[in-house]
Amino acid sequence: MTAPPTVRLAMGQMLVEAGVPEANLARAEAMIAEAAAQGAQVIVLPETLDLGWTAAEAAMLAETIPGERCARLARAAEHHQIMVAAGLTERAGDLVYNSAVLFDRDGRVAATHRKIAELDFARQSYATGTSLGVADTSLGRVGLAICADYWTPTLGLAQAAMGSQILLSPSAWAVPQDFDNARTPYGDEWMASYRTIIDAHDIPIVGVSNVGHITSGGWAGHACIGASIAMGRNGIVAARGPFGARAEALVIVDLELGKSSS
Repeated sequence: MTAPPTVRLAMGQMLVEAGVPEANLARAEAMIAEAAAQGAQVIVLPETLDLGWTAAEAAMLAETIPGERCARLARAAEHHQIMVAAGLTERAGDLVYNSAVLFDRDGRVAATHRKIAELDFARQSYATGTSLGVADTSLGRVGLAICADYWTPTLGLAQAAMGSQILLSPSAWAVPQDFDNARTPYGDEWMASYRTIIDAHDIPIVGVSNVGHITSGGWAGHACIGASIAMGRNGIVAARGPFGARAEALVIVDLELGKSSS
């Protein structure tokens, strides 16, 4: 029996500053380059990495997909021959979406996804997505979602049933200022949901959060704290990112893909 393919994946736990897309895109490009230099075939970057989650500037500064920010990430993917999953703030007519884009290793946009399970207060900033991002890529069939889309396992179970061999989730995991990670280590709620999907469909799941502070919206003052998670097909955590508002990190992990549906 042929063993399922293994991919080397990078979790790009980068700093995202609210409303400063040029600096944020430069950080993303640097992480893409470093991930490729370390042999990664895929990098997952955070949610709304261009402007920050629920940024006050979203309505004014959101760009279309495709657009120049999208093009910059596509060029980086093609130049370094690495698949990139990244969250961007998307303008579509009069609406703004919390979106994610999957670029294949040739820079092609393989999938897009607009966040569905947005928190109630964040719906003041973003419209709701109406479809699931699943695509056939050079590395297999990939499911793409965003943060709270996997808070409960429903959407991930659907993507897995569609034949996804891995699920990728750009995220923005945030906690209040008085959160005590030593007393209550962050991440159990995500791992429980991820494990439900893994147990049912035998595929790995990766969630990658940014670090930095939220400056507007219902969670203004909260800190995004990384603590990114890669879980393997066995339901065991294969790699974690460090916790903290300043805990930028690039974490490399090898993951066995789920079986192909073809």
